[in-house]
Amino acid sequence: MENSDLFVCIDHVAYVSPDNEEAVKYYTEVFGWHEIHREINDEQGVFEIMMAPAAELTEHMTQIQLISPTRPDATTAKWLEKNRPGLHHMAWRVKDMEATAATLRERGVRLLYDEPRIGTGGSKINFIHPKSGKGVLIEIVEPGKAEH
Repeated sequence: MENSDLFVCIDHVAYVSPDNEEAVKYYTEVFGWHEIHREINDEQGVFEIMMAPAAELTEHMTQIQLISPTRPDATTAKWLEKNRPGLHHMAWRVKDMEATAATLRERGVRLLYDEPRIGTGGSKINFIHPKSGKGVLIEIVEPGKAEH
């Protein structure tokens, strides 16, 4: 896979807090952003809300993902125990999760999951381990059919 084919754009930046409703209020009132989507991801134990600067997404529009844990054993709950609310990860959009993952692994990148998992809106997701992301947790996202 050519370098120019690996990533489409930054999909979102994730903010973790114990209270998503307070975070939505802040992003709406202070920045004028719009809520695009919300759901509970039981597998990951999170309540997710996607926000964007416009009410309708465009193909390359970056979003903010607000995340709050729904149970104490969720990875984000453990993260909040060690850190204050704030930036958790950045996500890069891809067109083909399997091809991108294979190319990254060939280049020595460590991914967290052997196979992609289901994320927001039915998207396929995986994460680049922070040790392979130069200290940053990076999600790779292939949007679900209803997105973008």
